[in-house]
Formats: sequence, C-alpha cells, structure tokens
Amino acid sequence: MDSLNGFMVFVQVAETRSFVAAGRLLGVSASAIGKSVARLEEKLAVRLFHRSTRSITLTAEGTLFLERSRRILAEIEAAELELSRASGAPRGRLRVSLPLVSSLVLPVLGEFMREYPEIELDLDFTDRMVDVIEEGFDAVVRTGEPGDSRLTARRLGSFRSLLVASPDYLARRGTPQVPADLMRHACLHYRFPNSGKLEPWTLRQPAEPAELQLPTSMICNNIETRLCFALQGHGIAFLPDFSIRESLADGRLRPVLADHVGRSGVFHMLWPASRHPSPKVRALVDFLCARIFPP
Repeated sequence: MDSLNGFMVFVQVAETRSFVAAGRLLGVSASAIGKSVARLEEKLAVRLFHRSTRSITLTAEGTLFLERSRRILAEIEAAELELSRASGAPRGRLRVSLPLVSSLVLPVLGEFMREYPEIELDLDFTDRMVDVIEEGFDAVVRTGEPGDSRLTARRLGSFRSLLVASPDYLARRGTPQVPADLMRHACLHYRFPNSGKLEPWTLRQPAEPAELQLPTSMICNNIETRLCFALQGHGIAFLPDFSIRESLADGRLRPVLADHVGRSGVFHMLWPASRHPSPKVRALVDFLCARIFPP
C-alpha cells in the first residue's frame, strides 16, 4: 500500500508541478508530499524531479515513470470500479479537456452532474491540442478526424460554419452578394492558438483564382467574443451553427453569402484505449454522445 500511495503522490506532483497543490488535493501537508517523493526516489535510486525555489519539473526518468504510474493507477481504478459497478453508480474524479465551445457543452455537462453526483468533473477548456496520455486526461472532445492510435474515438456529431451579421450592420454597410464584397466589410476573425494563424473563411468562389486576404477588424481566440461583437453590429463573423441557432431563429443575426460558404466539421470524443474503460468514462461518453448532437 505504501508503494501505491507513492505512485499517487508522484502523479499529483507531476500534474500540478507543486508540492503544495498536490498536498491540497490529497489532503496532506506539502512537507509530507516532499518526504513521500524523496522516499520514492530513494527506493527507485533515481531522481524524478528537478527542484528549484521557483519550479518543479520532471527528469527524463520521471517522465518515463509518470506514464507507467498513470497506467498502474488507471488499471487499479478500473478494476475497483468494475468490481463495484453492480453495487454503485460511477464515481471519482474525471479529468476532461474540451474546446472553447462552452455554449455547446456546458448545458449538457450540467445535466451530467445532476445525473452522476458522485463523479467529480475536472474540466480544462482550451483549443490547444493536448496530449491525452502524457497530460493525464481521462477523455477529450476534439474537432477533426482522430489520428492517435493510443486513443479510442467515438463520433459526437457534425456542424457547419456560417457567415453571419446583425440586421443593423447590414443596413449600414450593405449585404455582400459575392465573396469579393467582403473586402469592403469589417471581418471578425479567429486565431488558432497552436499556429497563430487566422482561421480561413472557406468560400466557394470559382471566378476567383486566389484566396481573399480579408480585412481584420478584430481577432480573438474564442466563439463568444465574435458572437457578441456580431450581435452588437461590429462586423461579419464566421461561426459554427450550434453557437448561433437562437440568434438566427429570433432574427438578431442573418446569414451572409449562404450559397458561397462550404465548411463543415466533426466533433469526436476520445479517451485512452483500454479493454475495460472505467464506468465514469463510459458514463460521460454515452451521455455526451446522446445529448450534444441528438438525432
């Protein structure tokens, strides 16, 4: 049991990069965390962390040991939950990475919390491409096609992106009739966090030989800001349909160049491949797949 406790302490320190934060999560003092790590290093005869007064980072040996430790703890947790599944509901901490699409997932996650009160959600909202295995996530939601053989994938659903603007903006600036008309408009853009590049507006324009270099009236890294500014009449935005359904239905936004926009995408749920995924992961996957994009 001492070895198992050592694994748990080590993983928490590796994930939080802090003895204090790890102690807070485990309910013990930072001093006790430090002593546990020291005992583990002495037992293994390797140094697992580089320590300084300002930071804690993994050594090469620590990085290798972290991956193995996570596997060990995951298998133990899966075995315990598998044995107790018949007598209890899914429970435990569930660490999930989600894209910055809160309008899509937050209502469903709220329902999930009511349905599974014994599951503790640890949510990380980012458009960064996280490493599910290395960073210790139980599951992630991603757009695009899965490409990591270490992960199991399940399709959540698809969406389309549309160009939209407010009636007030279109009354003041006019309604574009062809893609080239966008050159005379205020365009609200999204910047990819990984590459720093602007999201291209996928437009069908057979008469145009080159991609339009659109004006950049505003750039941000989330949906909510572009939606807010479009509703306020500051310009035209390229947004996924799930984020603007209500605004289109009540007339606060109108589609622009609908016949020229040709982009769609797919959301997938991914989690570390295992013959026996834990009940909490199965519960989340089934719940999101059934409710985010219902038939």
